[in-house]
Amino acid sequence: MENNDYSYLFKYLLIGDSGVGKSNLLLRFADDVFSDTYIYTIGVDFKIRTVSIDNSAVRLQVIPAPSANKS
Repeated sequence: MENNDYSYLFKYLLIGDSGVGKSNLLLRFADDVFSDTYIYTIGVDFKIRTVSIDNSAVRLQVIPAPSANKS
């Protein structure tokens, strides 16, 4: 699939407390990998995955929001 070859674009913002695994959920969803290391997200990171639903290409952009409370 080319870069703009999709019918729909959905953007999801993952919000949660610090250290709950928002970035690991993102990595599992987009890259099918899991890391048990614990590293704070600094700045903004996002992943994109394109899936086929009812013969339409749907692009999902998932952004884990960094938590304001670093405990």
